[in-house]
Amino acid sequence: MRQLQDEGRRGFLRASLTGVAGLAAASLPGTAQAAPFPGGRLQVWSCGGLAEAMQPAHVEYERRSGAAVVYTGAFAAALGKSLLGSGSTEVFAGRVLDLAKKLRAAGRMTYFRPLCFTSYVIVTPTGNPGNVRSVEDMARKGVRVAMAPEASPPGGAAVIGLLKKAGCLDAVMANVADPGTCVQRSVEAVTTGKADAMIVELRVARLPQFADRLDIVEIPAGLFPPPPLTFTVGVMQEARDRALADDYVAWVTSAEGQAHFERAGFIPAISPRGQELVEKLGVKDV
Repeated sequence: MRQLQDEGRRGFLRASLTGVAGLAAASLPGTAQAAPFPGGRLQVWSCGGLAEAMQPAHVEYERRSGAAVVYTGAFAAALGKSLLGSGSTEVFAGRVLDLAKKLRAAGRMTYFRPLCFTSYVIVTPTGNPGNVRSVEDMARKGVRVAMAPEASPPGGAAVIGLLKKAGCLDAVMANVADPGTCVQRSVEAVTTGKADAMIVELRVARLPQFADRLDIVEIPAGLFPPPPLTFTVGVMQEARDRALADDYVAWVTSAEGQAHFERAGFIPAISPRGQELVEKLGVKDV
């Protein structure tokens, strides 16, 4: 199984051409006529946290459209800095609403739509041997807590903000024996039983290397820090085939496309909960 590296450490580490499947499908008898963009090519960038959903989604989109998707997933801040400078792509799915707004204001992005939202949970070893049922339980004396406070944003800062909001930051930090710098390496302490609990995004708990080795405890949504929750997808000014770019955005925000994000641990923007967050957080292109 492919193991993702910490988003803040990897920069541009993933640039994968996944067009082979789509082009092969387009060459089958009767398929080329049905595909709306046979032989097309679309460059898509996203923050690395979306990669687990994007990759299978792109396989399906290529089969449907006949176009090849050239995908890069990397640290959102690096991609944003690049796009606000001289970097160029055709579709961008980024984290943090302000980034999409900045790209729009700078004339780099034509429009954006809400894509999905992240959420936070407590993960424990299978069976929850530490009997951790809430954020407050992580402050109990003797509970071994794993954490990566120095992980690149939002990995560490978001969890610290959540604990502050819960009013138990200092007590929980006192239970962290080995503060880490990488979220996924810290999660390994939970899967191996070296730690009793850790707060992570649900998407991290859904990664193949962790999914069957963790129990999940829900956290009240009111404790979630708003800025890191939002993911958007938009068409950039550099889109060479605007019709293809528009079709991709329409598909990835459709029920068919959104299913991939739900499976990867995100809240789809079109779901009832997603629509509540769209309104609450103002994820609208105005």
